[in-house]
Amino acid sequence: MSMSDSDTSSQGGSEYKTFRQISRDRLLYEMLRSAKTGDSKSSWKVLIMDKVTVKIMSYACKMADITDEGVSLVEDIHKRRQPLPAMDAIYFIQPTKENIVIFLSDMSGRSPLYKKAFVFFSSPVARELVNHVKRDGSVLSRIGALREMNLEYFAIDSQGFITDNERALEDLFGDEESSRKGDACLNLMANRIGTVFASLREFPYVRYRAPKSLDPTTMTTFRDLIPTKLAAGVWNSLMKYKSNLPNFPQSETCELLILDRSIDQIAPVIHEWTYDAMCHDLLNMEGNKYVHEIPGKNGGVPEKKEVLLEDHDPIWLELRHAHIADASERLHEKMTNFVSKNKAAQIHGSRDGGELSTRDLQKMVQALPQYSEQIEKLSLHVDIAGKINKIIRETGLKEVGQLEQDLVFADAGTKELINFLRIKEDVSRENKLRLLMIYAAVYPEKFEDDKISKLMELARLSPDDRTAVYNMRLLEASSETKKSSIVPFSLKFDAHKKKHAARKDRPGEEVKWQLSRFYPMIEELVEKLSKGELPTNDYPCMNEPSRSFHGTPGSPSASLRTGQVPAPHSMRSRRPSTWARPRNSDDGYSSDSILRHASSDFKKMGQRIFVFIVGGATRSELRVCHKLSTKLQREIVLGSSSIDDPPQFITKLKLMAADELSLDDLQI
Repeated sequence: MSMSDSDTSSQGGSEYKTFRQISRDRLLYEMLRSAKTGDSKSSWKVLIMDKVTVKIMSYACKMADITDEGVSLVEDIHKRRQPLPAMDAIYFIQPTKENIVIFLSDMSGRSPLYKKAFVFFSSPVARELVNHVKRDGSVLSRIGALREMNLEYFAIDSQGFITDNERALEDLFGDEESSRKGDACLNLMANRIGTVFASLREFPYVRYRAPKSLDPTTMTTFRDLIPTKLAAGVWNSLMKYKSNLPNFPQSETCELLILDRSIDQIAPVIHEWTYDAMCHDLLNMEGNKYVHEIPGKNGGVPEKKEVLLEDHDPIWLELRHAHIADASERLHEKMTNFVSKNKAAQIHGSRDGGELSTRDLQKMVQALPQYSEQIEKLSLHVDIAGKINKIIRETGLKEVGQLEQDLVFADAGTKELINFLRIKEDVSRENKLRLLMIYAAVYPEKFEDDKISKLMELARLSPDDRTAVYNMRLLEASSETKKSSIVPFSLKFDAHKKKHAARKDRPGEEVKWQLSRFYPMIEELVEKLSKGELPTNDYPCMNEPSRSFHGTPGSPSASLRTGQVPAPHSMRSRRPSTWARPRNSDDGYSSDSILRHASSDFKKMGQRIFVFIVGGATRSELRVCHKLSTKLQREIVLGSSSIDDPPQFITKLKLMAADELSLDDLQI
């Protein structure tokens, strides 16, 4: 029985594994497979989890993966369960007193619920709780393992995780007086971020956005100290792992940059024109779940089918970061190629050579059963892209999108916005709101002269929509507000207008689509961090200042910039994958197929960069991390308290007024 985090996966090897692959492998092989001991190798087991750990598991693994490791039943620790005294149980739980009490109740006395228990905690367990377990002799003899997995984050993407603090925006940026609630939120966040580094056996340089109001006459607010407080909490967590966790690196192996939503207020509300972002923004999806309607057999009632838009779908993987127009073109090409190569498809396809209908595709599936999976995947994406393009046409979204880009790059200002609101009365309420939120982020000083409230009247915004616009002020970085309010504003002089540009076109960046000029601020920050050009005054480092940190010869960061792959690396990242299927047997469905698509891009990677954004990250920021990983040859992992699509972010902004919150809203 070991209290340490098992280190079975920290052997060296040659194959690079992405962030989510390592997380998945630890859960499946280090946890589930390790419970196959001695005489119980062939028997099935019960997996018992709580509300948090079941979410951790579902983001990282598929049910088929879990079953392959000998789990026949998944149970909720908080529900009454049937006694299965002939079976072993694996507990993957948070180390709370409540969970420990239930576990002891399950396994104590003459008739325990299970034969043997293998207990894995998602984060460090308090010593008094361990002693509580050890005091019960009848339970002690029935424990096969008692370990800290140190894995309490949610791997939402191959290069992304959340700490699942859905209320972070309200708790931290809302009411100034709620610092107790804010500290509790940051504490949980810091502990969960700590488990990311414990899990990957990475020790980062911890950089963070410094408070802006360092003027002695100005009081630093709780909001301004969010990244500083979180950096201190993460550092505290890392120091404990450094001294207590076997095989935890003693010198820095990667970089972590802690930011908050104030660094970029535009990214969460501007329309992002990639296939992935459009799906989540315009279609009423629940997470990654899309409800696909397929024609009923023999002209019957259409059937509804739930599908997950995730990495196991090769078409999704290929198109998700493409511009919607590009994705639509490529889908059309795929369908045309398929039909031209199959005579049976031509017979059942569109008679006049036009667009294929869903019914045409259904006929093809029936005529070509051997290609049914391929056709269904294609028809799904053709259907989705068609719906998105229809919404874009019907809502006049291209014109809205063009004005959004022009406001951000200062090619349009107040005058153009007023003209648009006067002429385009049929633009949806939500799109008017998003335009005004972007305007408020670009021109925060316009709150002072009442210009924004007049624009809101012109747009006929409802009171709660106005709340969302006014609450943009709570996300301002304080010194930038002062700076921008000093600049005189005039529509007559383009030079003054350009001073208000929230973005400048980037040299060397070719933009194929006019509506894709916008880029999130983290793109610039991560590139500067990778080059060693991020100013230390604005982004200090928690680590002891060492000669090697700023890229002096021989330092890890210097070798990265010269294209060498440094020797020190995550101790979990290069393990041979003995369980992966051979390439040609990839079925595109199991989560092992992610290995095939992802690993090839990561053959010679430098040290990882982690970016954490407090207050919610966006799909555009996730896309940028994938883009920069290829460009910089370093895996960029994005973390956040949550991932928010524009409708969710706007709802959260509306809730930020403290007096509107009720106890029922709070998720404890």
